[in-house]
Amino acid sequence: QVQLVESGGGLVQPGGSLRLSCTASGSIFRINTMAWFRQAPGKQREWVARIQPDYNTNHADSVKGRFAIDRDNAKNVVYLHMSGLEREDTAVYYCNTYPTLSYWGQGTQVTVSS
Repeated sequence: QVQLVESGGGLVQPGGSLRLSCTASGSIFRINTMAWFRQAPGKQREWVARIQPDYNTNHADSVKGRFAIDRDNAKNVVYLHMSGLEREDTAVYYCNTYPTLSYWGQGTQVTVSS
């Protein structure tokens, strides 16, 4: 059974930091590239960052230098460390495999506001 459970979102001031976590089913986590995506109000879902099973990473230009994706293969958890948050980062954040599955978790809301 596929499981993707995101957590760690919240309300943060501009310039602040958050760490998002995603627990995934072991069956899909260990052999797959994992990724974070986000969807802002009124916009399409967009890719944010991805990490391969060997820990190689890629980040979207919009978050490069501010966000960092990481994974714990022993715990089946993928993280998104976010710093220097901007109002434009406000969105619901989702994790998934890369390429994505048809299944999506509930996401976690990140709101950047003063």
